[in-house]
Amino acid sequence: MAGESVLANLHFGREDAERDVTDGLLLRGGFLSTNATRAAVSGRKMLIIGRKGSGKSAICMRLMADGVHGGGKVLITPDDAAGDEIRRFELQGLPGDSAKSLIWRYVFAVNAARHLVAHAAEEHGRKAASVKALRRFLKQNDELPSDYPGDRLGDRLAQGARGLQTALSLEAFGFKAGVELAHAPSEGARAARQLDVVERGVADAFAELDCAAAHEPLLLLVDQLEQVWSVEPESNSMVIGLLLAAKHAAGLYGQAVRCLLFLRADIYDSLSFGEGDKFHGDELRIVWTEHALRELALARARASTGDAGLSAERLWREIFPEIVRGEDIAAFIFSRCLPRPRDAIQFLNLCQETAWLTHGRDRITDTDVLQASRQFSAWKLKDLAQEYLIAHPFLERLFPLFQNTGYVVSRAALGSRFGEAAQTLHRLFPAYAEALTPSGAIDILYSVGFLGVRRGNDVVFAGGGELAVQPHETEFHVHPCFREALGATSAIDLRRFEPVVAGDRIASGNTGFGGAGNTGVSREYRLLAELTRSCHSILSQVGRAVGMAQDARDELTQQIGRVLTDASATRPQGGGGYDTASRLLTTAHYFTTLAAQLRASGLDDTTGAGSVAQRIEDEARRLRRMAGGAYGSSGDSGGR
Repeated sequence: MAGESVLANLHFGREDAERDVTDGLLLRGGFLSTNATRAAVSGRKMLIIGRKGSGKSAICMRLMADGVHGGGKVLITPDDAAGDEIRRFELQGLPGDSAKSLIWRYVFAVNAARHLVAHAAEEHGRKAASVKALRRFLKQNDELPSDYPGDRLGDRLAQGARGLQTALSLEAFGFKAGVELAHAPSEGARAARQLDVVERGVADAFAELDCAAAHEPLLLLVDQLEQVWSVEPESNSMVIGLLLAAKHAAGLYGQAVRCLLFLRADIYDSLSFGEGDKFHGDELRIVWTEHALRELALARARASTGDAGLSAERLWREIFPEIVRGEDIAAFIFSRCLPRPRDAIQFLNLCQETAWLTHGRDRITDTDVLQASRQFSAWKLKDLAQEYLIAHPFLERLFPLFQNTGYVVSRAALGSRFGEAAQTLHRLFPAYAEALTPSGAIDILYSVGFLGVRRGNDVVFAGGGELAVQPHETEFHVHPCFREALGATSAIDLRRFEPVVAGDRIASGNTGFGGAGNTGVSREYRLLAELTRSCHSILSQVGRAVGMAQDARDELTQQIGRVLTDASATRPQGGGGYDTASRLLTTAHYFTTLAAQLRASGLDDTTGAGSVAQRIEDEARRLRRMAGGAYGSSGDSGGR
C-alpha cells in the first residue's frame, strides 16, 4: 500500500464512543480489550470508574454490541428530564439517599420486567405464569415498551415516581395496594412495600424460567450520569441511591441480572455515605499506561487503514517521524497527553490532519508533530477547565499563576504567586474561599492532573490511585500536556545565553590590563581559560545538586553548556584585549542574571539550588575581577 494512501486513510477514531460505534471503527478491531473490559464482562466488578475520556463509554458500547455478551442488555443513560426527576424525588419518612435508591430500584425492576416479557417467548419458547403477571403489571402501569419517540426514560420515571409516592397498580400480583398499605407508617414505608412486591414478581419470573442456569445474565448498564450531575447534595444523593440500588439488585436477582455502573472518578470520589466502604470490592479504576496507549493507537491504525499487518515499527518509524526534539516519537506524543484514550486519539488525529490536510504530505514529519503539539496543548488547557467547571469553576483562574515561567515550581513560589491573586479569587468565588488557599490550590491542581509532585527521582501525576500531596512535599511540575499553551516550556525561567558577536563590546573602563611581561595574546588566552574554568565549576556544582529536579539541572546544564561552547569556539583577536574582556564581562552579567532567576524560581534550598546560585554568583564576581571591568575588582563590588 502506497504511503500516500496509508496516511489518507489513517484515522484513530472519534473522541466519543457513540460515534466510534456509528462509524464502525470501534467494532472493526479498533477496540483494545483491557483489564477493565475483562472485569466488566466477567462480572467481577460492578463499578467501572475513570476520568472523562478514559474509555468508560467505549467499554459500555462494546458490551452493547452484538456477539459480545450472550444475555440481554439494557442501556440506561439519564437525560436532563430523568435526572431532574430523580433529584427531586422524595419520600416522607426516608432520607434522600434511601428515597433515591427506591426510584433506581424501580427503574431496574421495570427494565428487567420489560426484558423478560420479550425474552420468555424468544429464548425459552413459552410465557410462564410469572411472566404473564409481569406483562399485566407493565400494562396496568403504562410501562410496556413503545415504538414511538415519546417513550423516554424521563417520562417513565415521572410516572413511576408518582406511583411510588401514591399507589402503583399491583393487582397483577394479587395485591390490592389501597387496602393492604392503608396502615403503612409513612410514605417511604408504603413505597418500599410496593416495590418489594414488584421486585419479587421479577425475581419469580427469572427463577421460573431458570435464566441464571440457562444463559448469560441480563446486563443493566448505567452510563453518562455526569450529564445530569452537579455539586448539589441532591445530585450526590442521586448517585448514592444508584449505588445502593445496584447492590440491592445484585443480591435480589442473583446470577440472573448483573448491574454495571460507569462513573466518572471525580463524581465517585466526591461521595460520602455510611455504606461507602461496602463498595470497594466492586470498584475497578481505569488506568492507562503508555504501553497500553501505544497498543490502542496501533489497533486503531490497523482498523482504519484495513492493514491488519501494519507493524508498530512501520507506524512509528515510517508513517510518523522516528524522533521529535530528540525524543522517541511515541514517547513524545504520549507524555504530552493525559493518560487516557480520548487525548491520545485527538493528538494522533491532529498530527495526521496537519500533515495530510494542511500540508499535503504523504507522511507525518517532526514539523507536523510540533505544530500539532502547540494546538493540542491549547485545546487541553481549555478542556481541563471545562471538564471540572461544575466542581471547580475557578480552575481557569489558576492557570495564569504558571504562565510564561518555568514548569518546575516550588510550594513557596506558588504561595507567593497565589497571594497576589487571592483577593480577586475570593471576590469572584466567595463560596470556595476555604478551598482557595495555596495548599488547597495545589491539592486541586494535583487531583485534576495539572500538577505533578516530585517524589524521589520521579514526578508523580494523579490518576492511578497515587497518594495525595503531602505537607512536606515542596516541588511541583506542570504536566507536559499544558506547558506549550502556558509558555512554560523550560524547567526554570532562565534567560538563554546569546554568544558574543564580534564587534559587540561592553565598555570595560580600562584600556589595558597592565600585566607586566605578558603579551596581549597570552592574556586573552588566559582569560578564555578562566572563563572555561568558571563554566566547569558551575557545571560541577549543578551535578552535585542531586536534590534538584533533573529537568531544572538539564536546563542549567544546557545554558552553561552554551557559554562553554561559545568560549571553546573563540579565537583571541590580539591587540588590546577588548574583545576577550568584553566577553568575560558579558558572561559575568549573564551569570548574575542566571543566579537571580534561579533564586526567584523558588526552588527549595534543600535541593541544592541555593548552592548552585551561590556558585554562579561567585564565578560572576571572579570573571569581573579577571577582566578588570567597570564592576570593580573587589569581591564586594563584583556582587552588585
